[in-house]
Amino acid sequence: MRVLVTGATGMVGQGVLRECLLDPNVDVVVTVGRSATGVQNPRLREIVRADLKDYSAVEQELKGFDACFFCLGVSSAGMKEADYERLTYGLTTSLAETLSRLNPGMAFIYVSGAGTDSSEKGRVMWARVKGKTENALLRLPLNAYMFRPGLIQPMDGIRSRTASYRILYTLFKPLLPILRWAFPKQVLSTRDIGKAMLAVARKGYSKRILESVDIRAVVSDAS
Repeated sequence: MRVLVTGATGMVGQGVLRECLLDPNVDVVVTVGRSATGVQNPRLREIVRADLKDYSAVEQELKGFDACFFCLGVSSAGMKEADYERLTYGLTTSLAETLSRLNPGMAFIYVSGAGTDSSEKGRVMWARVKGKTENALLRLPLNAYMFRPGLIQPMDGIRSRTASYRILYTLFKPLLPILRWAFPKQVLSTRDIGKAMLAVARKGYSKRILESVDIRAVVSDAS
């Protein structure tokens, strides 16, 4: 399998990239982002671009893929809706539209979030924008799936690039194993998300929108 990974320097993206490189059935992994990951692996290639809205110059490098794991995202804290939509809806659909033309029918798995608003009309800004993004992806000629994780436990030395998230994870780190034990279907690890993405890309899933409990079920079935 040949896969693309975006947001591979973020917390979720690092976990997904790690699982892809550990999987012997993944032949090639290509990351797309504004900076290199720093990971060295013979199966890894990286496309580093300042402009993540225009892929016309690298279209040949985006052909022949089986799956795209879209993990790129930003925090909505302190952002106006127009700016958040430009970075969330705009960047996601730009790549997805390009890939749907170059690799029609490929698996496209988008990391959204618990509480995303599919109606696009709710009071929570980030949830509306994420819902708009999900809906746009589901209309494209892609085999698209939306992942909506809630609480995520970083593993394997992975850390969030967002300072506020790092502080929260540091404070709650002693509690995460307890929460994972108490609510096993609601707390996911970075390993879980990566493994579930690979499984869904290969075999599909009965739902196009996967909440935490669905992602957990995929991991359990694959293990």
